[in-house]
Amino acid sequence: MAIDRLELLDWKRRVFALYQDVRASPDPLAAWHEWRAVRDKLFVAHPQSPVPQSNRPRFAGLSYYQYDPTARVLAVVAPLPFEVANLPSSTSSEFSFTRFALARFLLFGLALQLELYWLEGYGGGLLLPFSDATNGEETYAGGRYLLDTVKGADLGGGADRLILDFNFAYHPSCVYDPRWSCPLTPPANRLAVPVRVGERLPAGT
Repeated sequence: MAIDRLELLDWKRRVFALYQDVRASPDPLAAWHEWRAVRDKLFVAHPQSPVPQSNRPRFAGLSYYQYDPTARVLAVVAPLPFEVANLPSSTSSEFSFTRFALARFLLFGLALQLELYWLEGYGGGLLLPFSDATNGEETYAGGRYLLDTVKGADLGGGADRLILDFNFAYHPSCVYDPRWSCPLTPPANRLAVPVRVGERLPAGT
């Protein structure tokens, strides 16, 4: 069990380093290609890959939509009264977060907003899940993540701004193996429009 914990620590180090490189890159498209390549390597070979070990020899890499530079936006963060939010999960459990702000932005010419959630635990962490009109057919029914700072997924920003690049949207671990329990998107973060960028389900699934 101690080895499992050290392997998980190594996974987190690698993901944190990956997002550090993404934030530092002056070229978002090049950073996106590197993000994809490193994620594929981790999913295929790392002991803590969410892909079950028996499936890894057949794993051909993650699937994505085409990159769209207009899907990278700068969101304005507007504070909200703190409110405890028990987010649903892919299993029978729930995850306790605090809803603390709104991220407002323009995407594909539309004014949209998403709620921001803070994990109440040691050190805390920001989670930004969302769903859209592709869910259930082209992407996971429970939504995708844009940010999850507990796992290093953070694209940067400022005191009242967040960089939201939907090209970097990704599926939670429970998509690959139901033994993982993942927070799902709450109703407030369900976008009525299709967001055809970021990770998608493989064709035919």
